[in-house]
Amino acid sequence: MGNKRVMLPATEVDLTTVKYDPGEIEAPEISGLWLKIFVKLVEMPLLGSLIIGQLKKQNKMDQMLRETVIPEPPMFRPEFPPQEPEPGVVFLKEDGKAEDRVDSAVRCLHHYDPDSNHGSDSSPFRYWKIRDYAYAYRQRLTTPSSVAEHVICAIEEFSNKKPPMPLLISFDPEDVRKQAVASTQRFEEGKPLSILDGIFVAIKDDIDCYPYPSNGGTTWLHEVRKVKEDAVSVSRTARNPHDLERYTGGSSSGPAAIVASGICSAALGTDGGGSIRIPSSLCGIVGLKTTYGRTNIKGSLCDGGTVEIIGPLASNVEDIILVYAAILGSSPSDKISLHPSVPCLPDLSSHENSSILGSLRLGKYTEWFNDVFSPDISNKCEDALNMFSETHGCKILEIVIPELDEMRTAHVVSIGSEAATSMSPDLQDGKGGRLTLDSRINFPLFNSFSASDYVAAQRLRRRIMYYHMEIFKNVDVIVTPTTGMTAPVIPKSALKLGESNMKVTGNLMRFIIAANLLGFPAISVPVGYDKQGLPIGLQIIGRPWAEATILRLAAAFEGLRVETKQPASYFDILKRN
Repeated sequence: MGNKRVMLPATEVDLTTVKYDPGEIEAPEISGLWLKIFVKLVEMPLLGSLIIGQLKKQNKMDQMLRETVIPEPPMFRPEFPPQEPEPGVVFLKEDGKAEDRVDSAVRCLHHYDPDSNHGSDSSPFRYWKIRDYAYAYRQRLTTPSSVAEHVICAIEEFSNKKPPMPLLISFDPEDVRKQAVASTQRFEEGKPLSILDGIFVAIKDDIDCYPYPSNGGTTWLHEVRKVKEDAVSVSRTARNPHDLERYTGGSSSGPAAIVASGICSAALGTDGGGSIRIPSSLCGIVGLKTTYGRTNIKGSLCDGGTVEIIGPLASNVEDIILVYAAILGSSPSDKISLHPSVPCLPDLSSHENSSILGSLRLGKYTEWFNDVFSPDISNKCEDALNMFSETHGCKILEIVIPELDEMRTAHVVSIGSEAATSMSPDLQDGKGGRLTLDSRINFPLFNSFSASDYVAAQRLRRRIMYYHMEIFKNVDVIVTPTTGMTAPVIPKSALKLGESNMKVTGNLMRFIIAANLLGFPAISVPVGYDKQGLPIGLQIIGRPWAEATILRLAAAFEGLRVETKQPASYFDILKRN
């Protein structure tokens, strides 16, 4: 034990001496046949253990978890101290009707001008918003049934593209038509359920939506896990469309792609490691990761985890607010253990909005902010921050975040151990061989983590939580690029068998881990494009339960955005008449 390292208690760490050290991910970059061969080697009992052990050594995982004395007690799920109330907000009743919360959300939005939104064909490109659909339905410019036919046509067209671009795993045109007919009748009777009536929403494959199966990206999970009812969040409510040769990123990539393609106004995804924010950034849309416990994740495949949430994706912040209002609401157990503050929304229609924006303090860790694969990303995000500060007069303060490499390790152990635990009974039955090749690499790593590794990771979680809560004493939010690179190219060798490229994964996940490990709310909002025309997102990380603050900021950044480009693959569902 001569290599034993003893960490200072977090309360004694001098932040002025902290040096930026994100750590580098060491792992082979393989795809196609070589990936298949590597998987076979990793799954061999003796040789596989040696390979995984070497990977952990190269990435200093054992050094952090087994050869380090971490003085903090473990934090097995996020724990938040009481928070100050947010200014200029409208409070919502999470135990009330979703329709009432959505109506309150509508009143928080800026005035709706149908003349400007339903402009001429020569107007610059913009996505249709939920209020555009609602206006068109109320004015009988179109009907949900008519829009349904456009959606069905678009899904079929995208599925037949070359290269193939299937956006939905489960899709029943007749069921879509049946629901649209019912919605059309409600509008004809003047009794729509809410502004969300007649709005098409995609649901990620790991969230239960009865009667469709939840496969979680597998081909077999529906065989062992039957969907008997909607997930709580549902009951309350691929390829990158900008370049078909590039990834969408993250496990909520399907929902992001279908929103960016214009087919659905919004989608629900899950975010345990940036899976809402990363694809939102890469596809040029908005994605909200809520505070851990703010939405009830019962009925999703991740409902036993400590880093995942269910959240909305949409083309704009306004629609994020509407869908968020519909799905929010903590579970009974989380209300007891997490003590969530009363949910609220920013009152964007208030005259106080501008002064509130000017009073906010934005924290920026410059060395981390600039550590990106392409300088286009940091430059665009920096330009957005400067424009925002000049417009609203807010302060951008320099911060330091220690132990970023330790944070990444703690997250990998946490989400990996929890995933392995939930899948273990089925993998023991031999179904692991039916997983994708990249997943078959991950699970041997996840299964190698011991109970002591998991506890050590939770000690790191408490330590890193302390650092962030100290930072939030001086700033209201932390701002970063959402990802360290724009949408990566899909290698031709990966089309058939897949790819494992942890360095690309590391670039994509560089800035997103804190919100998952520590449970903070975070949002990705588009701020521009790189030289290749690929979208760039800015991430805003808030204090616990401070969704209203990050939504207010996201709406303001969106308002300053100069250009929105129409994706190469886009379908205009709300046809102009």
